[in-house]
Amino acid sequence: MKIIDPHLHLFNLEQGDYQWLKADNPPYWLDKRTITQSFTEKDLALSTPLQLAGFVHIEAGFDNQQPWREIAWLESSCSLPFKSIASVNLLLPTNEFQQTLDKLSRFKSVVGVRDILDENACAYLSNPHVKKNLAQLAEQQLIFECQMPLTDVVATEQLIAIINELPTLQLVINHAGWPPEDIASKQWQYWQNALEALSSYENIAIKCSGFEMVNRQYSAQWQQRVLKHCLATFGLNKTMLASNFPLCLFKESYQKNWLTHFDNQQLSINELELLSYKNALRIYRISN
Repeated sequence: MKIIDPHLHLFNLEQGDYQWLKADNPPYWLDKRTITQSFTEKDLALSTPLQLAGFVHIEAGFDNQQPWREIAWLESSCSLPFKSIASVNLLLPTNEFQQTLDKLSRFKSVVGVRDILDENACAYLSNPHVKKNLAQLAEQQLIFECQMPLTDVVATEQLIAIINELPTLQLVINHAGWPPEDIASKQWQYWQNALEALSSYENIAIKCSGFEMVNRQYSAQWQQRVLKHCLATFGLNKTMLASNFPLCLFKESYQKNWLTHFDNQQLSINELELLSYKNALRIYRISN
């Protein structure tokens, strides 16, 4: 089975800053050392029955002040078909934000950008600079990778309001919108409600990955429950499976991560091909 991994990170510790990977900086993970090393395309090896046919590189904090440096490194070192999501600061004044986009547009792999919202989602989505900058992304047909907890009811409402104002903004939800571990909680219901609301928009897709960030030893049953609800809301054509490499290594190998995705699924080969290959090919405009 051919795979296009739509959410992974490569590190070049010799050239990049990666402030978040330093032991003295947050996040203060006890197992951070597991990923504090350089990772290149060669570390993405998959064996039968899997074949990596391409990937989408998501910004990894190489240099948040000069995000084009990360893209230049990727384009000079990667040989597989790939597209890249660059780091941006959505809080920049619009003219400075546009200058960043102009520099990024010189690179053929760039199809979108990310600024991690997470616990600051409300502050970001109510900021006038952010709204103007998202409008710039829509105008230039660049994808916005949206990483925020969909359990945050207020932030989700703010996001929907912006989407209604910017109907051409292509948005991809990262890590399934951080589903909570407790499926009996109110938070789980908030997450389900958010997915149902967001899935009605044709310009929004969702990626299922990052489960190890919720719980290093997440259960297969919980993972399947998350994927089942993503499919029930977003459907087969707007849902993607992804690895979050190398952070998936907190739990298991790259190969095992993909095999776990496929285990215990009542899905046909054609359906798995959509989730792990064809949807990413289309959404991220990858040439095969």
